[in-house]
Amino acid sequence: MNARNDNCSAMDFFAGNPVFSHEEFIAARASATGASLNTTNNVLAHHLAAGHLVRVRRGLYATVPRGVRPDTAGVDPYLIATKLTDDAVVAYHAALQYHGKAYSLWNRYAYFTRHRARPMEFRGSRFPPVQLPAALRSLPDTGGGVVEQRHAGGQVRVTTLERTLVDVLDAPEHGGGWEEIWRSLESVEFFDLDAVVAYALKLGSALTAARVGFYLSQHREALMVDDAHLAALCAHAPSQPRYLDRRRESGKLIAPWNLVVSERVLQRSWAEVP
Repeated sequence: MNARNDNCSAMDFFAGNPVFSHEEFIAARASATGASLNTTNNVLAHHLAAGHLVRVRRGLYATVPRGVRPDTAGVDPYLIATKLTDDAVVAYHAALQYHGKAYSLWNRYAYFTRHRARPMEFRGSRFPPVQLPAALRSLPDTGGGVVEQRHAGGQVRVTTLERTLVDVLDAPEHGGGWEEIWRSLESVEFFDLDAVVAYALKLGSALTAARVGFYLSQHREALMVDDAHLAALCAHAPSQPRYLDRRRESGKLIAPWNLVVSERVLQRSWAEVP
């Protein structure tokens, strides 16, 4: 293949992969052209030097649109998060934000992974990895509730709203705290409650089952929650009282969830107009 065709092949790949890993580029080039690793690395270095690409971090690149300077080119954070490990899934508050349901906009994009990964930053955005809960690591589908969608010219893996509801209640520190979680979830008009309950039980956490059950019972009318949904969660609630918040914020004991819930959350006092 001559240099011109070789360049066109690379540009075609860049056009269809706005964010990509070194390994993906090598695999695509080997399949399309049979190019050696050395040749492929030289092509990548050429386009990086020419300003056609931005290095997001070692081994991860973003395509620069024609006519845009590399230092000002926008790079979609959800595409970055999806590419940070081979199994990365946009999750928690970042998933709410992706689905357009976050109450506040953040520049923090958490993602699930089985791997041990390091947090990274890129142009003011933070990408903290969160290891999958132990109960899910051996499951081939990591518990389900993950979708892959076209986004910003690429592909994003992200948790569904049903899984995200459970995840932010399971680990509220990644959801922004109770007010942010409540306000965000309350903007969702519909959940597949069978999927919510099934996923919540896969986590094997009595506290999480109780938190999800409490949230659904508090929003029973709006979300059309059936007795069966609450009964399934109640059967796995703690046998002894637990605090809703790990900081043990004082409050009222709520049966049948055996949860001590602060008045602030119980009354949703943040919604009051001063």
